[in-house]
Amino acid sequence: MPAGTDHSCIRPRGVLRGAVLTLVFTGVLATAAATGSLPRQESAGRTGATLRAGEGSRDSATVDSAALNRAAADAMADGKSGKQAAEEFVSRSGDRWGAVYDKREFAEFEQALDGTYTGVGLSAGRAAEGRVRVTRVQRGGPAERAGLRADDRLVSVDGRPVDGLSVSEVVALLRGDGVPGSTVALRVERGRAVWTQTLHRARLATDPVTVRRLDDGTLLIRVAAFTKGAGTRVRDAVRAAPAGAGVLLDLRGNAGGLVAEAAVAASAFLDGGLVATYDVEGEQRAVYAEGGGDTGRPLVALIDGGTMSAAELLTGALQDRGRAVTVGSRTFGKGSVQMPSALPDGSVAELTVGHYRTPAGHAVDGRGIIPDLTAGERAEERAKTVLSGLGGGS
Repeated sequence: MPAGTDHSCIRPRGVLRGAVLTLVFTGVLATAAATGSLPRQESAGRTGATLRAGEGSRDSATVDSAALNRAAADAMADGKSGKQAAEEFVSRSGDRWGAVYDKREFAEFEQALDGTYTGVGLSAGRAAEGRVRVTRVQRGGPAERAGLRADDRLVSVDGRPVDGLSVSEVVALLRGDGVPGSTVALRVERGRAVWTQTLHRARLATDPVTVRRLDDGTLLIRVAAFTKGAGTRVRDAVRAAPAGAGVLLDLRGNAGGLVAEAAVAASAFLDGGLVATYDVEGEQRAVYAEGGGDTGRPLVALIDGGTMSAAELLTGALQDRGRAVTVGSRTFGKGSVQMPSALPDGSVAELTVGHYRTPAGHAVDGRGIIPDLTAGERAEERAKTVLSGLGGGS
């Protein structure tokens, strides 16, 4: 993900945004604060239907938020860091998706919900030899304008060597204070050339949805993240497609995002009905699609181990309701629900309070979704073949 965006989460947002319950299904919180691959996911349309609570996945422990607040307050009373005490408390709890963020980190999550971030427009990853390399350069961003390319090696950021640092730490250095116009000096290696490049951070927009017509008439819709507006773009693309044209919905590598947007995307293919159920501290509720979707157009969804959270919610709805054939590999398996808790020092803890299930009642957390047709490197080719068999391509 681009430097400066945030990994998805799920949590009801009643604490920080008034009484309206908003959900976010957590993505990779261990790296979220730095990489920001995606923000949280919010509940869609109609939520809050009270159903009988079912058994959720037990893979994620939950944390007593009152006890957490007491631990943070006690630490502050002793002149220690409340945030650090909260982090230690969450670490000991066994809640593998729980995390604690300071005000700036949490504000960046909120910013990322709108599909924007402050950064230099590059994605970083760790290569096989353990070095940090540029994996993608965003078009029009500071990194591209400076001539950086994918596969360039990052040697240091602002003089700090990055070998040995996690990718999250590297991206945090790239993002810095998150202020547009601030500078960051990158030491870059390309072949035998090594140089220092100073970049100015900028406010950049993500491009989560790309739509393309293939030679056989198939409509390929790639959704990289469910940030604000992504669901509407999917729905508009389906509505504008020629009658009878099949849709290849590519959710591979989609780390999640806003649940509301995933539900809107589901509404493009469903005529209302259940998208998912979720429980919050034992009370089960539901997310529904809007009516009026295209229920007859041939549809194949591509998924893989990078398909997470809100993307899994959409996948489960389309699969369980018989609306799409899913092709690829098992999804990541991130289906727990986090609730934000404001701590005495102003930081925010995201704590696991429950889990969600697909319309057929399948738990996702720790299990993922198995595709109808397993395919590896040639998954897209297999998906096109399946779509053709459904009458959606040549």
